[in-house]
Amino acid sequence: MSLIDIAKSPTAENSAIHLNSMDNVAVARVPLSEGQDLVVGAVALRVKNPVPAGHKVCLRPIAAGDQIFRYGQVIGRAKTAIEPGQHVHVHNLQFEEQTFTYEFPASEVPLPALPANMPKFLGYKREDGRAGTRNFVAVVAASNCAAHTAELIARRYEGSALPPGVDGVVAFPHGEGCAHTIGPDTDQLRRTLAGILAHPNVGAAIILGLGCEVNQIDHYLGANAPRTDRLMGMTLQNSGGTTASVAAACKYIDEQIEMLAAEKRVELPASRITVGLNCGGSDSFSGITANPALGYTSDLLAEVGAASVLAETTEIFGAEHLLVKRSRNRATAERLLGFVAAYKRYVNQFAGSSFNDNPSPGNKEGGLTNIVEKSLGAVAKGGTSTLNEVLDYAERIHGPGFCFMNTPGYDPASLTGLAAGGSNVIVFTTGRGSAIGFPTVPVIKVATNSNTYRRMKDNMDINAGVIADGDGTVQSVGREIYDMILRVASGEITCAERLGHKEFVPWRIGPMM
Repeated sequence: MSLIDIAKSPTAENSAIHLNSMDNVAVARVPLSEGQDLVVGAVALRVKNPVPAGHKVCLRPIAAGDQIFRYGQVIGRAKTAIEPGQHVHVHNLQFEEQTFTYEFPASEVPLPALPANMPKFLGYKREDGRAGTRNFVAVVAASNCAAHTAELIARRYEGSALPPGVDGVVAFPHGEGCAHTIGPDTDQLRRTLAGILAHPNVGAAIILGLGCEVNQIDHYLGANAPRTDRLMGMTLQNSGGTTASVAAACKYIDEQIEMLAAEKRVELPASRITVGLNCGGSDSFSGITANPALGYTSDLLAEVGAASVLAETTEIFGAEHLLVKRSRNRATAERLLGFVAAYKRYVNQFAGSSFNDNPSPGNKEGGLTNIVEKSLGAVAKGGTSTLNEVLDYAERIHGPGFCFMNTPGYDPASLTGLAAGGSNVIVFTTGRGSAIGFPTVPVIKVATNSNTYRRMKDNMDINAGVIADGDGTVQSVGREIYDMILRVASGEITCAERLGHKEFVPWRIGPMM
């Protein structure tokens, strides 16, 4: 997709953004008033009804039943005839599921050679070869029955002066681990918690259970241990209850803190960085500013052999053909399509549900009409490089380059999967101002529009709205994000960390017994 040049102050000629020559709609950069004259490229028209910023305005006559294009892709059909200058949104644009003829790669795409001058960052070198960007002690509950005690343990260290180099003691409480069926749901929870226990940003960890839950702590110990050292397992039943367990855990943590404090950041190649790509509270500017800028960042990461991981299966629906075409080989493409098909079956279990339930009221208020329009903007986060790896939820990310992980679109669950897979930095784009973070992974927040950035400056690290304002480009903001990733990987604190965000929500896929 390409952007037109946008002047700094709105006029008839730059009040709307035309993204592709095929598009029969443009996106209002600022609110458009009824009767306002508008010029978009060679098209001059008069606005027929108010169009909020981020919403679509019709550029040429569209008959009832005709296809409507944005990004050069079909986003639905007109419910009624639409005249130039009319507002195009849920009242006159109908969602239609597309059928694609997929373009599979003809042959395997080789991995690119790494640059001679590899960028560096300061991180923690871990025993498994990965790199930590933070140095935490994690107290992970095996089940809901141990969640409160895990929080009590971490609370003992709140406000205490920890040695330099130790970022904190954090709890991972959740409501899962029991009343599960034995099978895919329990397997997925175990994979998620194992990924947290062995995360490169975690220097030491405790797995804490009640003792009788489905998710037994034995799964994380002995031959099944996700890490070979600095992991303690304990249950409330065998340790004498809550009070005794807190005391025993704190004794262990005090010992580990001394060891963590002795570890120092060292210079490491940028290829050791793994970046999760996520968006939430999206608006129509997401696919114009922050997401393409993050896509440029993703391509820069691929060039140095770092991994960037797109997620949210529900938000590639209707755009998956674009990822298939970029896959490294046919097996990678077919695994991606398998996750899309499986997610459709999952959603269809619930009567009356569909992928098009995904755009939230806030998404629609921000100008996104349906899931296809949302997805076409969301996949822009993945840039243009080859899709090298497709992973299930919380699977270990290997990289290098651009990858995809099967996660829900629900932000806390998606971030949890990306973190459990090994992302040591996450970049999160938002138009509506989603406030979210993760206990052990720094989350960089990128605002898609300047209004959100100004209103929520304590939540936002970067303003991609300058692209729509005419004060920046996709490339310049993409480079800004890339540079911040290197600084954050070296220890710079993000807004989400400063505010203490610690959202952790494993994806529950099965029935509750």
